[in-house]
Amino acid sequence: MAAGVELGFAEAAGPGEAWRLRSPYFPSKVGGRPAWLGEAGLPGPAALRCGRCQQPCAFLLQLYAPLPGRPDAFHRTLFVFACRRAACYRLPGPRGPLCVFRNQLPRRNDTYPEEPPPEEPPPGAAASPPRRLGGGAALCRVCGCLGPRACGRCRRAAYCGPEHQALDWRRGHRRACGQHAAGGDSSDAIPEHNEFLFPEYEILIEPEEPEFPADSSVDPNDEQGAVDTSKDPKELEELGATGSAGETFQSLDEETLEAMAKHETEEDKIFQMFKERVAAEPEQIIRYCRGGEGPIWVSGENIPEEKDIPNCLCGAKRIFEFQIMPQLLNHLQVDSLGESIDWGTLVVYACADSCGEGSEYLEEFIWKQDFSAGSIELPSSY
Repeated sequence: MAAGVELGFAEAAGPGEAWRLRSPYFPSKVGGRPAWLGEAGLPGPAALRCGRCQQPCAFLLQLYAPLPGRPDAFHRTLFVFACRRAACYRLPGPRGPLCVFRNQLPRRNDTYPEEPPPEEPPPGAAASPPRRLGGGAALCRVCGCLGPRACGRCRRAAYCGPEHQALDWRRGHRRACGQHAAGGDSSDAIPEHNEFLFPEYEILIEPEEPEFPADSSVDPNDEQGAVDTSKDPKELEELGATGSAGETFQSLDEETLEAMAKHETEEDKIFQMFKERVAAEPEQIIRYCRGGEGPIWVSGENIPEEKDIPNCLCGAKRIFEFQIMPQLLNHLQVDSLGESIDWGTLVVYACADSCGEGSEYLEEFIWKQDFSAGSIELPSSY
């Protein structure tokens, strides 16, 4: 990743291009199964369960983010997982239905050649998702995460837990398993997609052009400008003419009214600045700037303080690395008639020293901020 803010955009992989999203090509991607970097120390099933409902989390996205000048982090990827249950997103703050892990490798390692991968598809590029990593670790047939649980009948199919074993049994393993038990030669290929996985996209990274309209940004000292963004002038005129505002709040003292007005004004300014900053590239799903410019917030509420962000286990502070934008929700097909997965922004903080070796996946910190009750969420076309 380069200096300055970099933006990520979701790009659907074309027919026959799924090979580009596999581990040997060091992809940044959304959905599908994780393209693991190192083959040792993968997070186990317990680490990938939702902190609220305890169900398995689905792979949300990964970002390939090597560190220049760090031989031990020549390859480096962050992996984000998310619960699929909408009810688990009701509360803002840390962890909960989300988790993030980091892994890194030196250029010379036991898994990948030192030279960059070729741009052409490998032989047999249409092969189904892998059952095992090169080192032998079995992967869950449903989610692609570590699969320590084996089908008790055929002993060939691996799962992260009973939930995905039951799902795969219903989806057809019942028939394939019987063939294996009877000595059949069915390949029992793993389907590329299933209902547990999020839709898969490649993440294309581009530098943010410094052309966002700084001259039209809301002046933090211009309270009237912020108020005007949330109130129609005609509406204000009507309220003044009818006196309805005064009647509505006649029971509130002047100090309370002033505090309410100030809070609403600050919220308007922050949300307006967020909208202006993303307006030039409204389809962005990622904003990356490790240790540099911080996140852009959608609200003045629930912004973490330094004490809210725990230090890494090595003792180093965690610093901002990237944020996931609400526009990603448009690609996940999570809308429903009832509740849906939702967030204002997800902010990832990682170890400032980027500690660790390729023998482990280290958990980092993720913070969820929601839109404030008074703000209007970005429309799907924004």
